[in-house]
Amino acid sequence: MSIIKKEDRVRVLSGKNAGREGRVLRVLKEKESALVERINMVKRHTKPGGKGVQQGGIIEKEAPIRLCKLMLICPKCSRPTRVGVRVVEGKHSRFCKKCLEQLEN
Repeated sequence: MSIIKKEDRVRVLSGKNAGREGRVLRVLKEKESALVERINMVKRHTKPGGKGVQQGGIIEKEAPIRLCKLMLICPKCSRPTRVGVRVVEGKHSRFCKKCLEQLEN
């Protein structure tokens, strides 16, 4: 079970974007990384696609950032927190270690 999921708010712990917060757009399990909205932006030089499908030029987009550099922000207490996992009614559920509130899955 992944601690960080899509649509979670996270804070970056280290690197050039340390301290910034954003929303997780996508989690890449095989690479142990995530795409976070407006964090770790890179520029890609692209060629135009066929028949005007894609315009060429310099496109700015999010690059993946390692999950170990992200910390979940609890929606209840609005603080960065570690996440625990409990088994409730046969299913795994995440909870905030600071306020002990269950996080929605």
